[in-house]
Amino acid sequence: MNVAEHVDACIEEVLALRQDFHRHPELGLQEFRTRDKVAAYLQRLDLEVRQIAPTGVVATMQGARQGPTLLMRADMDALPIQEQSGVPFSSVNRGVMHACGHDAHMAMLLGTAKVLTGCRNRMAGSVKFVFEPNEENAGALMMIREGVLESPTVDACLGAHVWTPLEFGKVGLTAGPVMAGMKHFELVVKGRGGHTAAPETAIDPILAASDVVQGVQLIQTRELDPLKEPALFMFATIHGGAAANIIPEEVVLTGTMRFMSIRSEDDPEHPRRRFERIVEHTCRAHRAEYRLSYPCGQPALVNDPGLVACARAALAAMQADGPEFGPLVTMAGEDFSEFSLRKPSVFIFLGAGNARKGASFPHHNPRFVIDEDVLRLGVEIQVRTALQYFASRPGGR
Repeated sequence: MNVAEHVDACIEEVLALRQDFHRHPELGLQEFRTRDKVAAYLQRLDLEVRQIAPTGVVATMQGARQGPTLLMRADMDALPIQEQSGVPFSSVNRGVMHACGHDAHMAMLLGTAKVLTGCRNRMAGSVKFVFEPNEENAGALMMIREGVLESPTVDACLGAHVWTPLEFGKVGLTAGPVMAGMKHFELVVKGRGGHTAAPETAIDPILAASDVVQGVQLIQTRELDPLKEPALFMFATIHGGAAANIIPEEVVLTGTMRFMSIRSEDDPEHPRRRFERIVEHTCRAHRAEYRLSYPCGQPALVNDPGLVACARAALAAMQADGPEFGPLVTMAGEDFSEFSLRKPSVFIFLGAGNARKGASFPHHNPRFVIDEDVLRLGVEIQVRTALQYFASRPGGR
């Protein structure tokens, strides 16, 4: 099978799909138009299609012979950002934009499905094409709870992400932890209100909160080796008080913690447990109470060494002018990690940066654009990696 020719045959369609998704972005769990367009395309490929979670889509392709099941995932949701990119296919939905590349991910996976469907009679195994809603806020876990890893049971997972910090023509592919575990937190520090003229009669939550902010920084600078177990603890909002001469009853702080640790969260050395220890003891020293919660988050994304080797073999099979690949690790989070926590997985970064084409802005920026040449590369890499995976299994050739 000439993979490159089959990819070339569908690339104009992939480009049109990407631009249509970009023009019509939808926020998490509101991807109704997107869901319907994705489902209709997959149905035209004669795949078994179902809705899940509730705006997600799963399509199953059965090969000619029995074998393992590979899950291939694209995320669907956009971000609450007013687009300023100036591209002719800019968002028509005010205040909503595909500023992270999910539009490209969907288009590439649909193209991948079309190419793989064309050769399924040669394959020993099954592919689940998974289109995940609400990736920015725990969509993968929702799909897992609704059984996306079952019927048939998934044996391995593959994901890909366009990445503008990486130049087009380069691929990031690393074994082990590659994206940080992440938790959003909300910390309410409760004191006792009073008059600023008599602070001894009050318990000042602002002072306690200030010490928490400072104390937590000790974790990443004094407790953890930044080369072996990097972590970030970032406070993003602080709210409290109503007037200059009133000590408030409470202060509310929110932020994120990010970590490459693969320890169990029950381990007292896990970054989360270290964070909780400092919060507890600092508040106790101030005689303040506190309430700590985690609205959302996910574990670190860990690439399986065997599947990384499989993907590298697939890349090596490309033409001599194919992409360069090297290590890439980032403190950004990705809830594909929920799949990698449960199944052997590989997550590939596709360089999409190109300053000459204006593709130099970071993800989640209102002027975010990608070098669209990455679409063809993404389809070919995913097709070749899937074929390599099945060929490497017992009885796959």
